[in-house]
Amino acid sequence: MTDRNRKGQRRPARVVREQMARERRRKRTLWTSVGAVIVLIIAGLIGWGVSTAQDAGDFTPPAGANPEGTGIVVGSGPVNIDVYEDFICPICREFEQQAGETLDRLVAEGKARVTYHPVAFLDRFSSTEYSTRSSAASGCAAQSGKFREYAEALFDRQPPEGGPGLSDEQLVEVAGSVGLGRDSFRNCVEENTFEKWTEHVTEEAARAGVTGTPTVLVAGNRVAASPEAITAAVAAAGG
Repeated sequence: MTDRNRKGQRRPARVVREQMARERRRKRTLWTSVGAVIVLIIAGLIGWGVSTAQDAGDFTPPAGANPEGTGIVVGSGPVNIDVYEDFICPICREFEQQAGETLDRLVAEGKARVTYHPVAFLDRFSSTEYSTRSSAASGCAAQSGKFREYAEALFDRQPPEGGPGLSDEQLVEVAGSVGLGRDSFRNCVEENTFEKWTEHVTEEAARAGVTGTPTVLVAGNRVAASPEAITAAVAAAGG
């Protein structure tokens, strides 16, 4: 066999080896890229999880809040009554006028405890997000142990829908009318201390299936927002 023939046979072998080497390099590059993408995805998921956890926990509940931070608990009776209200909701004001004394009586008699959830569903019905501002202000009142008194005063002075609602200074005036210190309350309102808490209360209410106000649950079961229905449900639940 001539040298020329032997060189002709070695050339295809060399080409095959080079192709195989290129294929190995391509695979290494591919897997390196895939690995990098996976690392980025994992890092992104971890970052998202941390961010979500921080967002979910980035609120300060006021004194008197339940362990979940979704409402203010009044009383210590065996049967829990959940009341979801919005301070600009006219029907909520009517509910307070009709059933407020019943709720207070059930608490005073030791038959029930009431968890009030001041939600901000109706910001669109004021030009200053009054639902959020008034709910956050009620958190300031709860911090000083006067949530119920302040809530009742807010409903007594409920502004009409479609307007600006009470100003921050008027919210402070309401606090003074129920015996709260104006200066400390003003600081709480101006610093938006409980705005994040209001967002949490509202989001958790929506997640729980609450779509309107007032909504009343007795021992976890929805009941009509009337004194008679609430009293009967508490008695049936052992209160």
